[in-house]
Amino acid sequence: MSVSDMRGAGAKPPGRGFLRFLRRRRTWSVLAAAVVLAIGIAVPAMAVLSGSPSKFEANDGNMVVDTAGNSDWNSVTGSPNYVHLTDVSNSTADDSFKSGQKQDTTCPVINTNKNPPKDDFTDVASFNETNFDPASPQFHHTFLDGATIRFTANGSASENVELNQGLNGTCTGTTLLARSKGDKLIAIDYTTGGTTVTFHVLTWIVDNSDPANASCFVKTDSPPCWGVNSQSLAANAAEGLTNQAAIAAADNGISGAALVVGQFAEFGVDLTAAGIIPANSCESFPQTVWESRSSGSSFVSSTEDVSVEHHTIANCGTLVVKKVTDPSPDPTGTSFSFHKTSSQDSVDRTFSLKNGGSDSETVFATNDFSVAETVPANWNLTSATCDNGSGTLSGSTLSGITVDIGKTTTCTFNDKLQLGAIKITKTNSKTGNGVAGAKFLITGPGNYSNSVTSGSDGTVCVDGLTFGAYSVSETSAPTGYVVDDTSAHPVTVNTNAKCSDSPYGGASTSFSDTPTSDIQVNFRDGGSGTTTGTITCDNTTGTGSDTPAPGWDTSHTVTGVHAPTTIHCTITIDP
Repeated sequence: MSVSDMRGAGAKPPGRGFLRFLRRRRTWSVLAAAVVLAIGIAVPAMAVLSGSPSKFEANDGNMVVDTAGNSDWNSVTGSPNYVHLTDVSNSTADDSFKSGQKQDTTCPVINTNKNPPKDDFTDVASFNETNFDPASPQFHHTFLDGATIRFTANGSASENVELNQGLNGTCTGTTLLARSKGDKLIAIDYTTGGTTVTFHVLTWIVDNSDPANASCFVKTDSPPCWGVNSQSLAANAAEGLTNQAAIAAADNGISGAALVVGQFAEFGVDLTAAGIIPANSCESFPQTVWESRSSGSSFVSSTEDVSVEHHTIANCGTLVVKKVTDPSPDPTGTSFSFHKTSSQDSVDRTFSLKNGGSDSETVFATNDFSVAETVPANWNLTSATCDNGSGTLSGSTLSGITVDIGKTTTCTFNDKLQLGAIKITKTNSKTGNGVAGAKFLITGPGNYSNSVTSGSDGTVCVDGLTFGAYSVSETSAPTGYVVDDTSAHPVTVNTNAKCSDSPYGGASTSFSDTPTSDIQVNFRDGGSGTTTGTITCDNTTGTGSDTPAPGWDTSHTVTGVHAPTTIHCTITIDP
């Protein structure tokens, strides 16, 4: 019989004399249990823990929903946060901590053993949930409901529930997570036939730096160990009950077996109210270890059956915002500004990303995150999607993003650089045909400068241009032509286009060149060697030259004559 059984629920803790008597009459393991139970608070029956989102009935001692609108084991079996473990029972192959082994070891040894029937799990079930109602006093509280079925009835049952963070990795050769600083152990005792339930929480310590846990619960041990501070849980933080009536197989949604009185035990713990997951703090426990104990024995030395559950109990997830540009890599190196908000998570922050960059943040798992992008000039937000299918894009804001507990949601914002093109057309002013070989200079934003030459069809096109104001000027006409217009033509690039587009939709400008003509007037002596001549021309275009042509005495050549013009040449002969 435990101390709480002897003194009754609600009685005052025993005095020092009583404890000294126990020390003389009992081993330490029994004394430790006596201390734990003596300071425990018996949890009275409640309908549902306040703030439980599903209104889980964790202390009615059955698996069916008793009150419409609530939930119980039979109604949550399809939930992703429901876990059911079957445990080897009534067999020497059953898992147990090594007999006589202290729990104050980082990696307890698990052996196979046949456990006592009343301490032998056949099934273990758990269900966890987090309150995301901002109007609730338990906003962001995380709840854990647990159930165990034993091989035979044990109305006054005892068990431990270890919540391990896995900060020290896995124990060698096992899937058991090594105990790490901050791991929690919930000791549960169902007494007086399972109608009185007490809860205590211990914390794993690694040194003496924590004032609240400066030493080990087992005073002869030294850290690492379960700390001396044993926190009892009040009725607002925990509840539980064993089945006070037989459960028919049809009403057993966990194992489907008929159960006698005292064979099933259940509990609910508000992990936030219990101080295990602090309010407004993200915590994660990827492993739960279930340990049965002999009734009234010390929870640190008398474990029997062991079941290891690999399911993350957490209240947070991860939201990743990723930036991708087209083209990639981004030739402009642009920084994109984002603003993330959530009314439920109190997230309100701004950050910037470049192409290929991402922002990762651990957040409370909610379904109302919004991420807005400030789209820079010359860019167009083409899409914004999340890998879990959540989120609706309106303008440049992606809202309704869902982040699930223990999972990562990645939302990718795709922006296309608004690149335009300039097409230059060069024509013959006389025929209108294209002219090849004309040279042009294009200047624009960001000290952009590019020299290009017209092709065989008289055009040249340049794309990949950021939006803005440009100017195009002809710097050189091809042979046989003269530049008609040397001024810079203003061109505005404000349409997303490529030179290869058909039809072409970018910016355009055109130039024309006038074809040129050459004339030559020659004089030479007829053979007498005594005649001379002079030639003068009134050319107003072209370039004149008096260099004699081969075989002639006097020549006047005019090259590059353009535009409609008349040239008069006078030849004076002096015989």
